[in-house]
Amino acid sequence: MESSGDNLTWSQTVVLSQLGKHGAMTTADLARSESVKPQSMSATLAALEEQRLVERQTHPSDGRQILFALTKSGVAVRSARSRLKRQWLSSAVAQLTPSELRALFGAVETMKRLANS
Repeated sequence: MESSGDNLTWSQTVVLSQLGKHGAMTTADLARSESVKPQSMSATLAALEEQRLVERQTHPSDGRQILFALTKSGVAVRSARSRLKRQWLSSAVAQLTPSELRALFGAVETMKRLANS
């Protein structure tokens, strides 16, 4: 797959994805969603904040909590990564033979079931 050139770690990429899908979240919520310790998530968020891809926001109902949200740059990086993944997948699928395509499409339901388990 073509590199996006942004040098993000897997953990950072996952956090951008979570924030893009679910909106602003606390460190604890992000840590729970990825089954990591809050301290590890704090380090990931600090790196993303340093790159100006996420920003802190005050919690609307609990002033003691901090929410993290994507910045405009974070949204742009997430969009670029998604675009590159779609382009790679489209190119890879275009190289398959008709027989390989049938096999792939035949396995879709099984893969969905596995992904949702």
